[in-house]
Amino acid sequence: MRLADVRDSLGSTLYRGVGKAKAQVQEQRSLPVDVLENDDAYLVVFDAPGAEKEDVQVRYVHGTVKIRIDRFREFREGYEMRFPGRGMGLDGEVDLPEDALVDPETGTARLTERGTLSVEIPKEASIADGEDADPERIEIDD
Repeated sequence: MRLADVRDSLGSTLYRGVGKAKAQVQEQRSLPVDVLENDDAYLVVFDAPGAEKEDVQVRYVHGTVKIRIDRFREFREGYEMRFPGRGMGLDGEVDLPEDALVDPETGTARLTERGTLSVEIPKEASIADGEDADPERIEIDD
């Protein structure tokens, strides 16, 4: 084996290792999120790059909006993976204000083509403490 071959092999291995490490960091870090409020609802907006509707799960658990995205890489015929830098399993969560009284059963979620996930959860002034203790799944609209 020539020195150039060893160098190329080592470089390729390191390059792939950096890509895998980058993907792992992305999977461990929570997705960017904004929380907005008006008189009627809270709007939680996540950056959800590369997500498809069927890849996204949205839940409301004890005052926290949680999302899980399981993305898939498309197979590209004639190409081999050199730098696997995109995380495939992405998570995000955000707590609503402590005094928020909401009705998660009527919440809605929308995913845009650009990868923005908007979760709207209506306010509910009459919910008694503890009634929202069970996790609620929020379906994503078309």
